[in-house]
Amino acid sequence: MRILIADDHAVVRRGLKQILADEFPKAVFGEAANGSEVLELIGKGKWTLLLMDVTMPGRNGPEILKEVKRLHPRLPVLVLSVHSEDQFAVRMLKAGAAGYLTKETAPEELATAVRKVFAGSRYVSASLAEKLAAGLTNEVENSPHQALSDREFHVIRMIGSGMTVKEIAAELSLSVKTVSTYRVRILQKMGMKNSAELTRYVVENRLTD
Repeated sequence: MRILIADDHAVVRRGLKQILADEFPKAVFGEAANGSEVLELIGKGKWTLLLMDVTMPGRNGPEILKEVKRLHPRLPVLVLSVHSEDQFAVRMLKAGAAGYLTKETAPEELATAVRKVFAGSRYVSASLAEKLAAGLTNEVENSPHQALSDREFHVIRMIGSGMTVKEIAAELSLSVKTVSTYRVRILQKMGMKNSAELTRYVVENRLTD
């Protein structure tokens, strides 16, 4: 078993590695701190599982995930995020994730999820499975931000965190004009008038870290 752990916090990567090493003594581990490193490492080696965070510097989680699945469609990806299931799980599962867990997950559940995903199955927590079974995710899927593209979703989160258009452009290596265009599209899709309304929405819906 070769597991690539992707998270922008070194202490989190170390903790996850220790938990999984205890459960899978023969496993070999790799570490990535951002999306670029993820794509570089999966291009250099053959991995059996990618355990990745949703939010890392640069490209956002859904974009990275889709690129990983495009390059390596058979590589199972298990998402471990600080964000609640209601905010990100459906988006990541649609993007190709084999499972979604929050960072509040107990070590035992993480090990169970890894085993299940490694065996070729999907894994969702009991609480999310209950929501899916009951059809309660309809409300989540119909939330205004679900209509946004992955890049637009990333931009609205950055706006909500207080970043300016210029700062967002620098972070994403885009022109200010391009980011401004994304902002206009987001306002139109969300039915809002300005960044202040976007920020309020992001905060109220807990879309930021």
